[in-house]
Amino acid sequence: MDYARLRAAAMNGEDEEAVTVDTRALIDKVLARYSGEWTTLRELIQNAADAQATTVKVRWETLPSTQVPLPTTTSDSELIKHAITHHTLRRLVVQNNGQPFTKTDWGRLKKIAEGNPDETKIGAFGVGFYSVFADCEDPFVSSGNEAMAFYWKGNALFTRRVTLPPGEGGGSQDTAFVLDYRSATTPVPNLLSIGQFLATSLTFVALQNIEFWIDDWKILSLHKKTSPSLGIPIPRDLETRTKDGLMKLATADRTSVQIDATFMSAIGWKPQAAASTAKSSETSYGSEMPSLKSFFSRLTSGSSQSGPRGKAAKEEKAVQETIAQDVTATSSSSIFLRVTSAQVATSVPASFAIELERATKKPPPKMTKISILTSSYDETVASETSSSSQTAKAADVFASVLPSKKPGGRIFIGFPTTQTTGAGMHVSAPSVIPTVEREAIDLNARWVRTWNMEMLRAAGIMSRLAFANEMADLNDKLKRISESSKKKETAIAPSDVGKCIPEALHILKTYTFQDSTPSAQVAQIVEEAFWTAYKRPSIEVYSSRGVLPTTKVRSSSDEVSKFVGGIPVVLHDMKEAPFIKKLIDFGLIQDITADDICQELSAKALDKDQLHHFLQWITKGASDGQLDRPSVRRLLDVAVATITEGSDSGDIIALGTIQNYLNNKIPATLPIPPTTLPIAFTSNIPEVRLQALGWEPLGIVPWLRFLIVSGPKKTDEHNLAKSDRFAHQVLTVLSKNWENLSQSSKSAVVDALQNITIMPTRAGMKKPGEAFFPSVKLFDDLPTLEGCANLKEKFLSALGVRKTVDLETIFTRLLSPSPAAGDGAHAKWSHVELIKYLVSVKGDIPAADLRKLHESPLCPAEAGPRGMESTKGTTRLYKVSELFEPNDSLRALGLPILQWPGPPGSFRSTSEEGRFLYSLGLRPHPSVQELIEMMASPDYVRRRDAMSYFVANHQLNGYSVFNLSVTNKRILPIEGDQKQLVSPSACYTNERAAVLGYNILRKDLHPHALKFGVLRDPPITGCVEKLVAKPPQDRAMAITLFEYFSTRVGDLGHNNLVRLRDAAIVPVVRQRDRRQGVDEKSESPLTHIRPVACYLGSSSTYKDIFDFVDFGPDANTFLFKCGAKSEPTKHEIAELACTEPARLLGILQSPEKYLNLLKTISEDLPTLRRDKELFRRMKTSAWLLGFRELSSGKSKESDLGEEEDAPIKHYQLAAASQIAILDDYISYRLFKEALLCAPEDDFLELFYMSLGSDTLGDRVHEDLRVGHLTTRQDGAEWLRKHVLERSKLFLHEYAKDKRDALKRDTRWLEKNLQVSLVTSLSLRRSLKGHAKSHDEKRSAASSHTPNGWVLYVAAQDNKPDMYQVGQAICQLLLNRPNQHAYFFFEPFLKLGLLDLRARGYNVDRILRAKAAEARLVEEERRKALEAEQKHIEEQKQEWATQTRAAEAARQEVKTPQRDRDRDRDLMPGSFADSPEDESHHRPPPPPPPQNPAKSIFSALSRRFGFDSSDSDSQSEIDKFLPAPPPEPKGPATAGTTTTTNPAQPDADSRVTSPAVVRQNLLNAIKSTRPHDSPTLFAPPHQNQVAEQTTYCDTTPAQHITFAAEAPRGMRVFLANDVAGDRGAFVAAHAEAIALFEGLLRDVGGGVYGLEARALHIFWDGKGATIAFNQGGSVFCNLRFFEQLHAGRMSGAGRAEAGTWWWVVLAHELAHNLVGPHNSEHSYYTESFIQQYFPKMMARAAAWTSAAGPDAAPAAAAAAVAAGSAGTSQALEAPPPYSL
Repeated sequence: MDYARLRAAAMNGEDEEAVTVDTRALIDKVLARYSGEWTTLRELIQNAADAQATTVKVRWETLPSTQVPLPTTTSDSELIKHAITHHTLRRLVVQNNGQPFTKTDWGRLKKIAEGNPDETKIGAFGVGFYSVFADCEDPFVSSGNEAMAFYWKGNALFTRRVTLPPGEGGGSQDTAFVLDYRSATTPVPNLLSIGQFLATSLTFVALQNIEFWIDDWKILSLHKKTSPSLGIPIPRDLETRTKDGLMKLATADRTSVQIDATFMSAIGWKPQAAASTAKSSETSYGSEMPSLKSFFSRLTSGSSQSGPRGKAAKEEKAVQETIAQDVTATSSSSIFLRVTSAQVATSVPASFAIELERATKKPPPKMTKISILTSSYDETVASETSSSSQTAKAADVFASVLPSKKPGGRIFIGFPTTQTTGAGMHVSAPSVIPTVEREAIDLNARWVRTWNMEMLRAAGIMSRLAFANEMADLNDKLKRISESSKKKETAIAPSDVGKCIPEALHILKTYTFQDSTPSAQVAQIVEEAFWTAYKRPSIEVYSSRGVLPTTKVRSSSDEVSKFVGGIPVVLHDMKEAPFIKKLIDFGLIQDITADDICQELSAKALDKDQLHHFLQWITKGASDGQLDRPSVRRLLDVAVATITEGSDSGDIIALGTIQNYLNNKIPATLPIPPTTLPIAFTSNIPEVRLQALGWEPLGIVPWLRFLIVSGPKKTDEHNLAKSDRFAHQVLTVLSKNWENLSQSSKSAVVDALQNITIMPTRAGMKKPGEAFFPSVKLFDDLPTLEGCANLKEKFLSALGVRKTVDLETIFTRLLSPSPAAGDGAHAKWSHVELIKYLVSVKGDIPAADLRKLHESPLCPAEAGPRGMESTKGTTRLYKVSELFEPNDSLRALGLPILQWPGPPGSFRSTSEEGRFLYSLGLRPHPSVQELIEMMASPDYVRRRDAMSYFVANHQLNGYSVFNLSVTNKRILPIEGDQKQLVSPSACYTNERAAVLGYNILRKDLHPHALKFGVLRDPPITGCVEKLVAKPPQDRAMAITLFEYFSTRVGDLGHNNLVRLRDAAIVPVVRQRDRRQGVDEKSESPLTHIRPVACYLGSSSTYKDIFDFVDFGPDANTFLFKCGAKSEPTKHEIAELACTEPARLLGILQSPEKYLNLLKTISEDLPTLRRDKELFRRMKTSAWLLGFRELSSGKSKESDLGEEEDAPIKHYQLAAASQIAILDDYISYRLFKEALLCAPEDDFLELFYMSLGSDTLGDRVHEDLRVGHLTTRQDGAEWLRKHVLERSKLFLHEYAKDKRDALKRDTRWLEKNLQVSLVTSLSLRRSLKGHAKSHDEKRSAASSHTPNGWVLYVAAQDNKPDMYQVGQAICQLLLNRPNQHAYFFFEPFLKLGLLDLRARGYNVDRILRAKAAEARLVEEERRKALEAEQKHIEEQKQEWATQTRAAEAARQEVKTPQRDRDRDRDLMPGSFADSPEDESHHRPPPPPPPQNPAKSIFSALSRRFGFDSSDSDSQSEIDKFLPAPPPEPKGPATAGTTTTTNPAQPDADSRVTSPAVVRQNLLNAIKSTRPHDSPTLFAPPHQNQVAEQTTYCDTTPAQHITFAAEAPRGMRVFLANDVAGDRGAFVAAHAEAIALFEGLLRDVGGGVYGLEARALHIFWDGKGATIAFNQGGSVFCNLRFFEQLHAGRMSGAGRAEAGTWWWVVLAHELAHNLVGPHNSEHSYYTESFIQQYFPKMMARAAAWTSAAGPDAAPAAAAAAVAAGSAGTSQALEAPPPYSL
């Protein structure tokens, strides 16, 4: 549903009524129904505070009971008890000594919701006073010498005020509120509750005394005293500005407040008997409400008397009995409070202040005050002990004042609210804005919420400042206690710290925030500001070292306390405090850190027990990840322990040096390094935790090295080299752990003990390598081990203890003959027996002995006869590695063979002896190098056997891994010479390579070529070098060589191809007949050319210019790879043409062929430009072909009148700078004999110009000689318009084929072209560089001046030569004007528009503009005549009025009527029926059809210079227009307007006042409405106008439907006959719609003041309607705007469109007053134009101010054109204006 539309309909309704208020219902139901208790007292006390009172008296007057008589006693105590119990309330009187009411105060008192505008006052809403109506019907107020009484009349409240005469007021200036209770049954309220409320109210208000009376008894007296304030410095790091920046703490101070209370005991008395009268339901502040607690206490009273509750009940009963004895007894009580206040400066934006003032009716204060009320520990104790009696304790008046008691701290706004702070402190913020009932803080309204939240944040900052102040006081107190104890310790004693714990807990409790009520958000806001008030993340806290910032205090730890005790920690008694828990949760108090412990450990050494605990703690922390590695390292570096065993001195252990700990691998009894911690401190700590410290178990290797290094420094019993017992202990430890040692550790142990005499033997202490196992018994005197049976054999073997005898001994004692045996003696063992012995002990042979066996000569070689070689050995002994295994194939090669006695086959390579010999180096076959030496031997047989062995065992012996091609030995035979040997790299297997002179391997070895490292082909680089060094000398040789190279194409690399490409290796024969081959017998010289310079195959085009060869497909493939091409490139052709142009032209033998060649080159000009050197030669070389036209020899005279002979063109080669581009044929004809011109071809001309040729126009200097300007320049303006008009057609047609030919467009021409008529015009042309010139008389020419381009036209010519005009214009618009362009432009200038249209050119738009201009001129002429006639008639009337006053009174100024031509339809703006056109004395004659009547626009035409006296203008226009349609015959149709003859006016009618007409115009504007408005259109009321003679009905609307909304909300309609998608249609016209909407808003809203929704846009593509008015809604046709104005909407174009539619809207607005098109309608149309003419002209001037001085006349002309342009469509009969 469209609610906006419904609301608009309602707002247009006629019934208008004011909202009424039932005052009684408003007060009873809203203002007097507060949810809080004692609301009336609170409001009246607040008024007293605002009036700057110091004392308030509250008195209740009572009525005696009608049922219970007064007691007969005269005791005041009994009388008071009777009054409390049985009396009812009669009146409440609240009196204060503040300033009397001012006149403004009296005025506000009787106005609801007009609060106190003073921002320093508490009152805000102006409704609090009306809370008195809750119990009072007719309140009465007295202040000073004035009084006001309230009374009711029905439901309306009234007041009366009286001023007391002097002396009647008793001289009192007090203000009193007298409230008589409506009901006589209201009981006396609970006195204690009232007393507590009054005590709480006194806390922050600016009062000093409050008295509470019942009748004549003073029940309570409160007195407040305040100490002088003490300034509090604001710390620098306190963030004094609130979160949103609205408030900032300026100053702070602290003061102490004491409130003394003196009261009767009656205030604490609780009556036991119920009142005799029934209590009314209105006892909102009666006695205490019954509770479930009291209900259940009665049911369980019997069972609970013995408990604590029963005891409390007995004490309560005893107190009440004491009080009841005398309730008039007075008691006193005092409380002591601390108030910390701050002045808060506010800074709010102006917009925020306005919104806040709207909500509170007072501006926000510039400075406000916030106070924090707390009760310190001492003050709380003092308050509890200040009560003077037990009665005073029972009647606790201050129960709600102390914030430490329930319900806790509250928010005070001068008076207490029900909103708690959530902490043990009150907050006083008078500038906080409460809800209307003043019970809570308003956190809902937008601007008020922001203000209140900022106030609460300021309170949070203030509470943080107060907290810091109280903690500082506590620290000072602790220091005083510590100083008074007079102890020597510099630190504070723990006992002194404990004395202040209660006070510290009290402070923390005060500033601990809990949930607040009723709004929990209050506590959250205050607490957030409390914690974030300081810029540093720290707060003061009480610790074991006093008050310190939380950055220095840590959470205590039982484990850490066992080894350090100087770190400030949170006391154990305070750990459970909620404040401390919050500090820990926030991360402000952290656990003890490693840095803290480091600081403590660096100051004091640990004892033995502390070291135990420290190691337990640090290993656990490191293991669990609680301590990172750097922290562990720092702790260990500073930790030092002193170990004492019953004496003052002891060992010092620096844990920073400890690296190892002991485990079960090394006995604790043995010595350990000082970097190892004794096992006594690590025995009960798991190894994982010890390793977490970075410690490692003491390794065997470090421990052994320590023993070795420290041995010489210790006694012999701990020296490995001297004590066999100690050495055995150490070896035992090493043996047990040997299997668990890593290989590197084993090597380290072996290396460490290698040179130490650590092995106990029967020959003494020996090094491991000198000792033998006990099992070695080869000799009796060997040093074998003793006492080492428990040592592992592997361990001893690894140390080097020997199981075998060393080779030296064996060689000395067994292999060498005994010296005693003589020279003929033999050795005890042969080499075979030695091998067998070594095989038996090979596992025990040391590595050194094995190396010695490799290097020692042990065995002889075979020396026996053939077939029995093994029977005899050589006398020389060989190393085993010098001998080969016994084998016949090796014997054939003559190699040294191991002599192994026995029959053939006795030596087996798989036997133990064979494998052992192979391990010593026995060779199974010769190496490749040895075979190469054999194959290079001069002995043919040896060479043959070696080659056969190599081939046969190539794979078996692994010879394939060796590349034989690297050897330089000559080992291979070649083809053609069996005796010649070459190296493998000097021969090849491809026989075709022999053509280049390479050696070919002997053919029988080709299958084994790869084994010998012989390649198939020689290196390609060598082949290339050979080819380059010796190119082929004939075709056959070339084919052979090139075909071989074609097989090697894949091997040719980049460098080789570059080498071949630039080498002259291709043989060619240059002779007259190039088609003959080089193999023909001819004496023509042979020439070698580069491959890149020859071309493959043949070419009919370039065969005579370039070298073409053909050596067959294979050879051609090689040449193509080397750079030969199929045909020359454009770059090569250009190179040749620049280098040898004459030769090239001679070969081609035709200029046409040469020009075609140049065309081909021009196609690749962008590519040729990249070669800068080539392009430079192209620009400078004489290689371009130009022509010079030679005369035929006839004289000029003979040529006149005769057709010229065909010109003789002489072509010649020249550089580009010597050739001219023919662009001016006239100049060419004048200077052709001196010109060398480029061929007349577009592509070649561009090519020549790019190379530096200039145009003929550049070479010809033109000197235009202009005569004087003529006196009349009328024709110049016409010619300018004509040229601009036809230039558009010319450029449109010319650019279809040559878009890049345009240099400038018609827009530039419009801005820069001027036309001037001059007396004469001549042009002198001179050819630069030649003494030739020519003078010519011109009809038209253009020239550039400082003011732009000027087209000069000679005036002596009756008619300018349009060819020359077109020539001049083409030179301005085209890049390269030529003769074709001049001829093409000429008919556009000469022919008429109709002729051009007949030839197929689109000139319809120009014709429409011409027709419109013609109609405009005719209309201007007609209007000028009518205006003149009107002016004459007005002068006659004025003179007649002055001379004949009596006669003028009887005559009336009539609105003339003119009969319209009923057979002709008119458009708006033609205004043919203007009321001032004709005389008042005779009817107007029918106007001639060719001269329509004029209207107001004749004056506009004269004003803007459009008046024309050309009588033939209409006839000229008629030439462009079709014949007019036939006149309609018959009755008027729906599209026409029928008028009646004007009624004759009365004789006594007078000329209507202009004000009447003006009022009617205004009514017409007001009656416009949106098309979809729900209201019905009613024609506006018209004052009677004497000139108005007829009335017609409104015109019906078109059949259109809504389609869309314009960008700014104007509605768009489309005709029902619009085909296709309407959305697509709107999208296609979106830009025009936006422009049209902006124009209508500027004209309709800016000029006429129309509502934008009253204007609408519609599209009718077929009809002739420009606009229409339907029931006050104006619709404008978008089609007319698009065709007429959309293309020109800036500057003068916008002014023209604006004035056009201004007139249209005037016509339509007149239809709001007059329906048909008659004289009345024309009258009001012209009246609209007259009235709003200044506004429209001012707006048009603003639009055209940037368009130059001609803009204003153009805008005025547009206004005139609007009248005529709106009358008809172009080239059609004038349509009806609106249907």
